[in-house]
Amino acid sequence: MKRFYSQLIQEHFSLYRQMLFIMGPRQVGKTTTCVELKKKYPRFFYFSWDKLADRQIIISGADVVAEIADLDGTQPGKALIVFDEIHKYHDWKNYLKGLYDSYPHQMHILVTGSARLDVYKKGGDSLMGRYFLYRFHPLTVAEILHAKSREEEIVPAKKISEKKFQTLWNYGGFPDPYLFANKRHFNRWKALRFQHLFYEEVRDLTRVRELSQIENLARIIQSQATKQSNINSLSKLIRASYPTVRDWIDKLTSLYFCFEVKPWSKNIARSLIKERKIYLWDWSVIEDKGARAENFIASHLLKAVHFWTDHGLGTYDLYYLRDKEKREVDFLVTKDEKPWFLVEAKYSNSQSISPALIYFQKATGAPHAFQVVIDLPYVDVDCFSEKRPVIVPARTFLSQLV
Repeated sequence: MKRFYSQLIQEHFSLYRQMLFIMGPRQVGKTTTCVELKKKYPRFFYFSWDKLADRQIIISGADVVAEIADLDGTQPGKALIVFDEIHKYHDWKNYLKGLYDSYPHQMHILVTGSARLDVYKKGGDSLMGRYFLYRFHPLTVAEILHAKSREEEIVPAKKISEKKFQTLWNYGGFPDPYLFANKRHFNRWKALRFQHLFYEEVRDLTRVRELSQIENLARIIQSQATKQSNINSLSKLIRASYPTVRDWIDKLTSLYFCFEVKPWSKNIARSLIKERKIYLWDWSVIEDKGARAENFIASHLLKAVHFWTDHGLGTYDLYYLRDKEKREVDFLVTKDEKPWFLVEAKYSNSQSISPALIYFQKATGAPHAFQVVIDLPYVDVDCFSEKRPVIVPARTFLSQLV
């Protein structure tokens, strides 16, 4: 399945010299997208740290890679060199810096990683100014409908087929289970993904004796997805200190198991300012329909704010709203640190607008406020033409994002 990231990569290298970092979960489609670029770049070279032969080439030095790619030769066109998981190499920053600075006009460098590259602090000089990044997300409604890059934040609404929407809802946005759309395959896939996370990814970031505790923490997070995180309670459940549990959650976040949404407190009287809410990158493992609906929409919004920011359209972020009177709205999207739109997620239509949505739109001054409902049928409207709080189908609203 063609991903719109492929076009983003090609557009980047047609405009900029900087390296491009592609960061995202394992099995989200990064490697497939990068390898398919071989069709566009005759001089294509792929090196994976997880392959022993490629690792030996990388360790041998940047000059060896330059020789393989014939960067000192006279072949026409720039070479595209892809490094997959190179951040596991202790000196990866200096390695890339040296290669990049030595051959300024002979190549493009694409770096992919399944853990956030800033987790690996080893390796010397800063790469500041030498790279841009895109965060690679699972499939969403809008990407299924619009597999092309674009310059607009919001696109016209477009109808997704009921079959594709239900497949996305039931099997998640990771390409393999989405494309197979088979329950038995899905059950085996999610079990293997969980196993790989803990016996390959987590093992590289922590001590072996902590693995079982971190696995227990992950299972608790999975069962409590969309709820506010209470670190003190989690500490008691898994018998670890507060700082340790906080560190483990940060590690699970860096490995794209979960993500956190912070509370927004500016201009909100008696707002909560500490407790975060935790969501999963794979909403399909959540059984409760209401919680899955909230996580489903959270994942779409996170992908949107990441893309808009990475694409240079502005600085965007995702928050939630809750005050000490227990009024709450699930999400607030900000643009350049100003409230832009509110979202309350529902699985079924209650026929009435949440009073908290009305209250917080006035309190924040956000131009738009949406109650997004999963089980409503598609309506051909522009959701963002509305200035008052409005109930909208998820099929419509999500098709206008990314």
